[in-house]
Amino acid sequence: MIITPQSIQNLQVTFSAAFREGFGGTQPMWNQVAMRVPSTGRSNTYGWLGQFPKFREWVGDRVLKDLKAHAYTLVNKSYESTVVVDRDEIADDLTGTYGPIFREMGAAAAIFPDELVFGAVNAANSTLCYDGQFFFDTDHPVYPNVDGTGTAVSVANFVAGTNPTWYLLDTSRSIKPFLLQERKPADFQAMDRADDESVFTRKAFRYGVDGRWNAGYGLWQLAYASRAPLTAANLDAAITAMQGITADGGRPMGVNPDVILFPTTLRAQVEGLIDRELINGGEGNTHYKRLRKVMSHYLATT
Repeated sequence: MIITPQSIQNLQVTFSAAFREGFGGTQPMWNQVAMRVPSTGRSNTYGWLGQFPKFREWVGDRVLKDLKAHAYTLVNKSYESTVVVDRDEIADDLTGTYGPIFREMGAAAAIFPDELVFGAVNAANSTLCYDGQFFFDTDHPVYPNVDGTGTAVSVANFVAGTNPTWYLLDTSRSIKPFLLQERKPADFQAMDRADDESVFTRKAFRYGVDGRWNAGYGLWQLAYASRAPLTAANLDAAITAMQGITADGGRPMGVNPDVILFPTTLRAQVEGLIDRELINGGEGNTHYKRLRKVMSHYLATT
């Protein structure tokens, strides 16, 4: 191939198309447990996390209640992935071998938010959320008054143990248990001009993708983590605990878990609990199809 500005432009179009093919052909899992939040600056502060006062009959003037202030901030982080194509390979017309690489780069860009979100899940029992406690913890404070006053009671959404962690989530609401904060979506770029410094000095045509994201936590009340054995009884106990959670002020939150999230090592156990209509030689399974299964390869397996 004779290297001309037009041939380089055609090559860039080919690589970009392969990237888009890989990106569009990949189905990430993060959006089953998290909500995408756009970001327009260095960080987002989630002061709205928490609950509003419950309704009351309007008799006389409105009763003004102060909401407890929460300050939870996520700072965006930059990520990139870059490949280099040697000018001699372009001249020798060997670039057909790079199509799979750029398709894989597109697939990696599409699924990278999975790494962020499920990485945040893995770290949730040691990372603070909006109420100043670890997201998965045994002593979340819940106050008798909606403004955060009074003597708090401790509420748990975590069960310690030595087994692989499994999770129950309520994803039915507009606020999800986890957040994917996006400042800049994945963007494919090329540095392949003949007068580019890297091309001139190293014969290197560079192609890369970059973006800015972070992952964090929404309402802890919508998530429950357990390291207890995954049995029907423990699953029942976790569901009951979530359904009993109230907001500050005592208002029932109406939490109903609809997702069981789990690592690959628990696949067979989850399928046994959720997919079998009959158990124990003919008994009806109360958990049959009760929860939507979400398995992630990015969750810790120990």
